[in-house]
Amino acid sequence: MSGVNEIRSGFLNFFAKNGHEIVPSSPLVPRNDPTLMFTNAGMVQFKNVFTGLEKRPYQRATTSQKCVRAGGKHNDLDNVGYTARHHTFFEMLGNFSFGNYFKDRAIELAWTLITKDFALPKDRLLVTVYAEDDEAFDLWKKIAGLPESKIIRIGTSDNFWQMGDTGPCGPCSEIFFDHGDKVPGGPPGSPDEDGDRFIEIWNLVFMQFDQIAPGNRNPLPHPSIDTGMGLERVAAVLQGKHDNYEIDLFVALIRAISELTGADPHGPMAPSLRVIADHLRASSFLIADGVLPSNEGRGYVLRRIMRRAMRHAQLLGAKDPLMHRLVWALVREMGQAYPELVRAEALIEETLKLEETRFRKTLDRGLAILDEKSASLHKGDMFDGETAFTLYDTYGFPLDLTQDALRNRGIGVDLASFTDAMERQKAKARASWAGSGDTAAEKIWFPLREELGATEFLGYDTEIAEGVVTALVKDGASVDSLKAGDSASVVLNQTPFYGESGGQVGDIGLLTGDGGVRFRVTDTQKKAGDLFVHVGQLEQGTLKKGAALQLEVDHARRGAIRANHSATHLLHEALRQVLGDHIAQRGSLVSPERLRFDFAHTKPITADELRRIEDIANDIVLENGEVATRLMGIEDARSSGARALFGEKYGDEVRVVSMGHGSGNTLGWSVELCGGTHVKRTGDIGLVSITGESAVASGVRRIEALTGRAARNAANHSIQTAKLAAAELKTTLEDMPARVAALIEERKKLERDLSDARKKLAMGGGAAGGASGGDIRTVAGVKFLGRAVHGIEMKDLKSLADSGKKQVGEGVVAIVGVTEDGKAGVVVGVTPDLTSRFSAVDLVRVASEALGGKGGGGRPDMAQAGGPDGSKADEAIAAIEKAMGA
Repeated sequence: MSGVNEIRSGFLNFFAKNGHEIVPSSPLVPRNDPTLMFTNAGMVQFKNVFTGLEKRPYQRATTSQKCVRAGGKHNDLDNVGYTARHHTFFEMLGNFSFGNYFKDRAIELAWTLITKDFALPKDRLLVTVYAEDDEAFDLWKKIAGLPESKIIRIGTSDNFWQMGDTGPCGPCSEIFFDHGDKVPGGPPGSPDEDGDRFIEIWNLVFMQFDQIAPGNRNPLPHPSIDTGMGLERVAAVLQGKHDNYEIDLFVALIRAISELTGADPHGPMAPSLRVIADHLRASSFLIADGVLPSNEGRGYVLRRIMRRAMRHAQLLGAKDPLMHRLVWALVREMGQAYPELVRAEALIEETLKLEETRFRKTLDRGLAILDEKSASLHKGDMFDGETAFTLYDTYGFPLDLTQDALRNRGIGVDLASFTDAMERQKAKARASWAGSGDTAAEKIWFPLREELGATEFLGYDTEIAEGVVTALVKDGASVDSLKAGDSASVVLNQTPFYGESGGQVGDIGLLTGDGGVRFRVTDTQKKAGDLFVHVGQLEQGTLKKGAALQLEVDHARRGAIRANHSATHLLHEALRQVLGDHIAQRGSLVSPERLRFDFAHTKPITADELRRIEDIANDIVLENGEVATRLMGIEDARSSGARALFGEKYGDEVRVVSMGHGSGNTLGWSVELCGGTHVKRTGDIGLVSITGESAVASGVRRIEALTGRAARNAANHSIQTAKLAAAELKTTLEDMPARVAALIEERKKLERDLSDARKKLAMGGGAAGGASGGDIRTVAGVKFLGRAVHGIEMKDLKSLADSGKKQVGEGVVAIVGVTEDGKAGVVVGVTPDLTSRFSAVDLVRVASEALGGKGGGGRPDMAQAGGPDGSKADEAIAAIEKAMGA
């Protein structure tokens, strides 16, 4: 039996020996296809190669591509755990030919691998071909020696692959394994084809045509090959299993789950174990590739996957977060093939733990409502879709969790009424939105871009240039001219002004021309991709289309922006070195005044870590090394170690900005793909000073910093403030911390002394008349001391009452304290020998009522209360006397 890791390496090595380049798996977030939410097939990373937009140094490739199908068109989420072969995450083994070989070689390689290297019995294999593909039919007979009965013609789209409505396409040939007549089901194309007897293990796509329009195809000049073999499926066949979840990889993961939960892998809760094992893989790989849970887009799909697994952990009886405790098992099984799992292990664990901790609160609330609303339903009934929407919209309980929770009871969800409720909410939201007109104004830029082409950006090398006005836009419409005072946007054929993008703000400056034309640029934006739009006001003259202008960027402002942008790169690398390789940019702001950098990290950064980060960045500044910019092919840039920004789309050529030395990368210490503007040497940054660190979202932290003159001014201000403080304290800067500490301690001592003096004065200590003056009198045959005091902290009233009890020896003491704002507090003390006659609690409540308050509490020998009217202090004491005499 071959393990999953051996099968993967065996497949790749077979094709490597047959002249194929082993290409690493691309990330789960597609780099070259904005129409896809996640990479869902091995050919995704080669899409532009197949269409001719991209050239590679090889014509044959092989990969083990990580894939996710859990959102959009390709969504297997709801079936996972309940079938033998559905997964959210899976690996697709593939071999590719980019115009190098075609059907005959593809069939020969496939047949050799599965029958010789993988040693599958030939009599258990059959294939399908597209009904019209006689060539493939004959090749299978010739190369594999298969009888015609085992070469099945399929006339549907299942055996004809298309990239889209237009573009490369071609027939397919699928290889099936026969699990034997003990398993129900018929061969492909038969009425019983949906059974489990015949399992597809490999699909060979013969990319043969170019679809011009429906029904109109031309032969491709260089036919290509794209194949896909599900690693989990072929592993099940090679390991003699009929269920993907019984292969060695899943057995190991499910065993780890079972050990933590006590659930039997073969018992009634087996689907929950499978869900957790599958979703653990998908969640971990998505996090490793830079996706974090959120309420939209890719992050929302990740959150759904995570929460579905966490719901099944709850079904297994897990009382505490479970998912993060399983990451080690996944890394053990797959970390060698995918080192990104090892690098991101800590981030994966922290993200899973945080999400599960939060979700348990949502889960408990949602399940309680679900149980209540479905209590009267029986098998075959439908749960109200309106209620399902309320659970989703109000309580954050996803629809698929509602469906999953009801599945075991045989209850469905009325999806029609759920959808209706969703549409009503959307309609209400649309109706309540008051448009500003901005959307209508935006429509103008796309036709202008088509008409004018892209603006050529000159700002990497200069801040002064000439340009010709190609368009003028005022109030959302194209105009031929502007007059003085008009606010508008100017489009030029070329410009040194940087358009806002990548976190860097747009440039400002002046456009000047003949006839006294003077247009002040207050912002520069990029529209329709690469159309640079200069926003501002014509201060004087008349500006017309076709006019030639002098273009000058605000130099000082641009210089500050350059320093802040370069410092952002240094901080990015310093963060990685201090906090770990999982650090990935999640947003930034580069302005002339400051910089802001958001990144994936789940914990606050300590003061010591911030100091180290700042020191590392400033060490590179002090090197004063050259900041190098290179134009490189995208793959060359990535292979050189350049870091790309998550979610950014890059062309065939990219700018690579490198600075510093000593990281082991030959290009530099910090190497990033970046289209922004930067300093010439790191010393131009001057100084990097981190001014703040905070959380901005779940799993996302933010640091803010200053550079250059702004950092120096901030430092000088802090020093001057400290010097002034030291002068006031009559000490040096070095001794000021000790001096401040001594003053604080001295103040505390004075406050204690003052408090003691006030208490003594309040009780008559040292005053004329003495401590046993006229305040002590006899009431109901016992001594009574009642006194109203001012300027005493309420917390000190009890100690005054204790002093009073000592003065009277045996008796009752009542102290009413009046605050500066006119409120009052009262404490009543009763000596132990009298608690059988008088309760301090009863007496203090009487006093509280006199002060306009209610209640009070304590013990029979000491109680306290309060009231809003301190002017009634004497009445409160009189009320206590009256109560004692009653």
